[in-house]
Amino acid sequence: MTEFGFNLASETHGPNELTEYARRAEETGFDFAVISDHYHPWTRKQGNSPFVWGTIGAIAQQTEELELGTSVTCPMIRTHPAIAAQAAATAQVQMGGRFFFGVGTGERLNEHIMGDPWPPFSVRLDMLEEALEVIRDLWTGEMLTHHGEHYTVENAQVFTLPEELPPIHVSGLGPRAAKAAGRLGDGFIATSPDGELVNQFEKGGGDGPRYGGMMVSYAETDEQARNNAHEWWPNAGFKGGGQELPTPKHFEDALQSVTPEDIADAVVTGPDPQPYIERIQKYLDAGFDHIYLQQTGVNQEEAIEFFQQEVVSEFA
Repeated sequence: MTEFGFNLASETHGPNELTEYARRAEETGFDFAVISDHYHPWTRKQGNSPFVWGTIGAIAQQTEELELGTSVTCPMIRTHPAIAAQAAATAQVQMGGRFFFGVGTGERLNEHIMGDPWPPFSVRLDMLEEALEVIRDLWTGEMLTHHGEHYTVENAQVFTLPEELPPIHVSGLGPRAAKAAGRLGDGFIATSPDGELVNQFEKGGGDGPRYGGMMVSYAETDEQARNNAHEWWPNAGFKGGGQELPTPKHFEDALQSVTPEDIADAVVTGPDPQPYIERIQKYLDAGFDHIYLQQTGVNQEEAIEFFQQEVVSEFA
């Protein structure tokens, strides 16, 4: 059975607004939500980037059934895996077992801020594997001392543990990462309806849930929806290399030539339910079983109502 979720974009909204959107998503019938873990927004116009773990605590107090996961945390550079282990365990306790830990190899935009080197992807993938080993070892509740290739942990023990540990779902935007997700994770996260990524996840040994993120822009007119998407999420039109840029200003410079038409393939826009339904079907055909929608920028509550009543209901 397909489950549907709503994306809580920390880049464009503060913690109180995100908490309210999570409450409304649950109230209208969404099964789950995902929330981004960023230090910076992609552009200065987006204007936000609250500390995700504080926001999760607030959401835990305002919801009762909604599942929630990070999409995604990089538990490797800005956040040491020992700290990530503690944070995710606490989130699972607060959420009463409704939390999943989405992880990935990160972007320089968020991860370079402590002055650490920004490694190439192959190194980051190795770092992620070791980080998940540290996290899972700490989740046993035993004292851990670890001296690995990338991480050192001295006499660490996580005391606040949930009755049921959160599943770890790994992001994979390319074939190599998708295959690694099958080997390392309990589930898979991607942002395009690419069946080959699902195949690679399964080749890596993955048999858990497959989350597909879908960019959308609902508004009362087609033109308004396209303009909103372009104004608030021009990075949807970015062609490669985004993981290497260090600041929102660098993204703005790189995106100067992007037009509303350039992001038409990446973002489904407008007031007509049919294009959204058709794009969701592409995700289902590709093998995804959890679909989450990210409304770009404005009209969050109106979008929650529209998607639940006019789009998600078609798949009931």
